Amino acid sequence: MSYFELFFIRKTIILVILFLSTSTFALNAQQKIKNDENYKAIDLSGFKDSAHHWYDITDHEQFIYPLPGKPRYKPDEITKIADNIVLFQRNNGGWMKNYDMAAILTDKQKQIMLSTKDNDQTTFDNGTTYNQIIYLAKVYNITKIEKYKDAAIKGIEFVLKAQYPNGGWPQFYPDTSGYRQYITFNDNAMIGNMDMLHQILQKKPYFSFVDKSLTTKIESAFQKGIDCILKCQIKENGELTSWCQQHDQFNFQPRGARTFELPSISGEEGADVVLFLMSLEHPTNAIIHSVQSAVKWYNDHKLFGIKIKKISAPKVVFKFRTSSTDVVVVKDPKASPIWARFYELGTDRPLFSGRNSKPVYALADVERERRDGYGWYTYEPQKILDEYPAWQKKWAPEKNLLR
Repeated sequence: MSYFELFFIRKTIILVILFLSTSTFALNAQQKIKNDENYKAIDLSGFKDSAHHWYDITDHEQFIYPLPGKPRYKPDEITKIADNIVLFQRNNGGWMKNYDMAAILTDKQKQIMLSTKDNDQTTFDNGTTYNQIIYLAKVYNITKIEKYKDAAIKGIEFVLKAQYPNGGWPQFYPDTSGYRQYITFNDNAMIGNMDMLHQILQKKPYFSFVDKSLTTKIESAFQKGIDCILKCQIKENGELTSWCQQHDQFNFQPRGARTFELPSISGEEGADVVLFLMSLEHPTNAIIHSVQSAVKWYNDHKLFGIKIKKISAPKVVFKFRTSSTDVVVVKDPKASPIWARFYELGTDRPLFSGRNSKPVYALADVERERRDGYGWYTYEPQKILDEYPAWQKKWAPEKNLLR
């Protein structure tokens, strides 16, 4: 072999080695960039209620409890939060309530949650299940990691399975014992599911993975949900009003839930129903009439001259919570309009109750544990009145009920 041939071979080997080294370096660099990628944070507010219950309420049904110091992932650590959500998902496709999806867990806590996957205390209460589905869909849209899409689809199928034939959703599924069986507007259970399905039907980019077959089922479920909402709207003296927190799953009548949640017209949950109906792109005449009626009812049931004030109080340890505050109603002629959480059926008086289920008509007559531990007044209906002019101009131009 000549000198020139040896020189050529050596040069070729060196070039190959350099090429492989450069390629490996580039590949490693790309992998490092991918691993270190800073994702934009995804809104975690949908998990706020459940997280609050995990940290602040004594709940003996939980399998694990917060760590000292409450360590949490940063909002932009979206894959770690999504991994938590997948971990907390039950084998039936739903989620249990009252855990923080952003909590940093120990290996032992993770193992406990894995070992309880067959537990089916799955629910839509406290913002649960539909918010997990939406978050997973958004993470998959960003990362294209298949396990997040698979978990989201499993969750959607759970929601469809849990729906009653008449279009309503119970608070829990498959456990529909006691008041868990009722069609539930409380804590946005019904409207949360409907809004999630609506986002899919609106073809939001993060739900683009939902195929035609599943979309067809969603379209049917959504329409049944609309029909159910309209049938639940309470009618008094021939006029439609608002909604109760819970409705009977057979005859749609108002039903009570917890001992202090009596059958009534809801100033808060009903407002969320109206806002959802106002968000629909192509409302039918029945939907327009429903909104118009509810807007009139809310406008007629403003409470003036009062505001709610939280004050310091001696610390008391109750069964489910510890309180160092109390709540009082203060007279203030300059106060913005406010609404009661509940209005009595038949009289429209603001309604209150303690854990003894006895109806009273002043917040001061409720025992402190419930007086300070529940939201008895709300400003939520003001959003309806603020959005109504634009909605009315578009959908009912000849009938302004606030004029």
